[in-house]
Order: sequence, then C-alpha cells, then structure tokens
Amino acid sequence: MDHFEYRNGVLCAEDLPLSVIADQVGTPVYVYSRATLERHARVFREALSVLPRVHIAFAIKANPNLAVLNVMQREGLGADVVSGGELARALAAGMPAGDIVFSGVGKQHREMIQGLDAGIGQFNLESEEEGIELSALAAERGLRAPCALRVNPDVDARTHAKISTGKAENKFGVPIDRAASIYARLAALPGLDMRGVAVHIGSQLADLQPLEDAFVKLGELIAEIRVGGNAVTHADLGGGLGVPYRAGDVFPSPAEYGQMIARVTKDWDVTLMFEPGRVITGNAGVLLTRVIRVKRSSNRTPFVVVDAAMNDLARPAMYGAWHDFDAVKPTGEKMTAHIVGPICETGDTFAMDREIDALEAGDLAVFRTAGAYGATMASSYNSRGFVPEVMVDGTRFAVVADRILPEAITAAERVPDFLKD
Repeated sequence: MDHFEYRNGVLCAEDLPLSVIADQVGTPVYVYSRATLERHARVFREALSVLPRVHIAFAIKANPNLAVLNVMQREGLGADVVSGGELARALAAGMPAGDIVFSGVGKQHREMIQGLDAGIGQFNLESEEEGIELSALAAERGLRAPCALRVNPDVDARTHAKISTGKAENKFGVPIDRAASIYARLAALPGLDMRGVAVHIGSQLADLQPLEDAFVKLGELIAEIRVGGNAVTHADLGGGLGVPYRAGDVFPSPAEYGQMIARVTKDWDVTLMFEPGRVITGNAGVLLTRVIRVKRSSNRTPFVVVDAAMNDLARPAMYGAWHDFDAVKPTGEKMTAHIVGPICETGDTFAMDREIDALEAGDLAVFRTAGAYGATMASSYNSRGFVPEVMVDGTRFAVVADRILPEAITAAERVPDFLKD
C-alpha cells in the first residue's frame, strides 16, 4: 500500500494534489510520502518480530536523501552503507554509529579509517585481502573492528543479471567453500573482532526460494565455523525483497519473508541482521513529469515526450525496467503510445506500445514506484541538471533536495590557463 491515490479525479500524495507541487516546484520532480515510508518501515519491522534478536539497517544506496534517512532513523532503523559518502550521510541523518554496517567490495583505506574513527557497528568484509588491510589499520590505532565475512553462496537469485550478486561469477563475497578457513585466519589477526557472516544474493527478488537456499548454506557455514573453534554471534542476511512495479503483480510479503527466516534460522542462536532498501522506499515515491508534446505520425504509434529523462530515472534504460505511468488528471480515455524523454539517445525510452491515460502537451503524469534507485542514480547527461526532491506530510510539503541547474554544474568546471593562450 502507498499513499498516492486519486481524490476528486486528481492524483494526490497523501492529502496534497500533485498538481500543487508541479505548480510551485516545477517538473520533473521526485515526490516522497512520509506516511508511506513510515508504514513500510513498520510493516517490515513487525514482520521480523517473530525473530528473537534483530538489527535492521536501511540500505542507503536505495535512497540517500537526508529527509528519507531521518524518517528511517526515527523508525529505529540503522544504515547499511557502501561508501564513505553514505557513511557521512547516515551520521548526518542522526543514525547512531553503532547501528551502521559498512558493506561494499571496494572499501578504500580512507573509508576504512573513516568507519574506524566513527566507531561503526560492523564492517562486512568482502575478501581476505580486505580483512588484512583493515586489521593493520585498526591495530595501529589500538582498535578492534567488529566484522562479518560476506560469503558468495553461488545461488541464482532469479532476478536481472545486473542486480544479481550471489552467483560464483559475481564480484561479491568469498566462495562459501573457502569461507570457514578464511574466517579462521581473519579471526587470528589483531585489530579484528570476527563476529559473524553475511550474505546478499541480489535485488528485486520475486521468489523466496533462492533466499532460503542461500540461508540454508549460511547456516551450514555457521556450524562449520563453530566446530573449528571460532564464535559466530551475528548473521547478516542482506536485503533484496522485491516490490511490484506493475499493477497486479504479487510479491512475497514481509510477513512471509519473516516466517521463512524464523523457520530456517531457529537453531542458529545469533543476532539476525537485515538490509532492506527498495521494499521500504520503492512505492513511497513517484517521479512527477509534464508532457512536452505528443509526436504523431500517420499510421504509427505516437510518442509521448515528457520532460523527465533517462538521466533522471535510469532504470528503464539500464535494466529495461517497468514503471507504471499514470496521468495526474485522467479523463477516462486511453491511448497506446511510446513514452520517451528528451535525451539524445534512443535508449531514453520509458515504455513502448504502452496503453496509458490519454495525454496532451502540458498534462502531468507520474512514473510510479520511483522511491528507490531513482534520484540516487541520476546524472547530468546532455548537460541537464538534477531534479529536486520533495517530501509530503499530509497537506504540507517541503523541498528536501534543491533543483541543481546546469549553470551550477558548469560553474564547478575550469578552463586551464594553458588553453587560454
């Protein structure tokens, strides 16, 4: 459920017509619903209440906006970060350092030091080499870094290849058949407190079976590590639970997810850690756009050209992803059209031969389920600026990220003196 509904024929975010935001802020613009963010965080947390010990860390990469992170912090969620920049955002949003998990395959020394200095709760190590580097950095500071070893279970998540992370050919984690020996060697190093294992097999999962397969393997690994004489007190099960992008699609619920985990992990005796992202913020946001023109040719499907583009919402161009597309003020009439943006690329296409609400130049529409992997993946391609972000709370709204105009981006560039001769 989300809080984007039609009232008196106009699509609203909570109690506010989206047309009000378009008039005052302009388009394109991302719009988030505070009520939806709060509801989804609570539903996820309640689904895991069947488990004895739980730590939930919101995956900041899904939506790093500070206002969104502040809502997550207020709902009691920590942060899963994959860069020094995300770590700084989590702290700026008020998330306690002890509730931050630092994941990611390419942590640099300066980022490891940043995490050590902040006193974060856990580093998820992606390789033995990374653990050796972190050990030296922690030891020279007289610290012990809490760590989990991320394993690659070689499980096919059955999702898009570019967001699958748990197969043998993927770059993430260590091979599960070598994990116990690597864990033992890392546990013997100074500066490391090896306390757990981690797994994450991919994003936008529509089936719980791949997750269960991975978790069963992780349970076997925990037993093997303990037999070898090392402790395991934490198990990070990652995220990846999918959300419906297309009206009518059905995905496993957080409650079903929680019940599966309770069954699989009942004998583990660990604190279970989770990294939800899309499942909380995906349906909490839309990208509001305006039709520039409808380009018609005889005997051909018309192009609905909107002012949002692939640089604003990359998922359709990058993954061939579907986003429902709805008029803000539908007339009841329908049309079949190609939905495209103004970027000088054929790939700047949101949908082909889509049946949509009938639209004309100047009409407003939304791409739904844009609250995750939307603004965070934006670029300034074609020298376009970055769109603003807005959060709605009942009948009021606030701009929570300013529109960055092309002139501001240009102002950050320099022509060197040697080109001025």
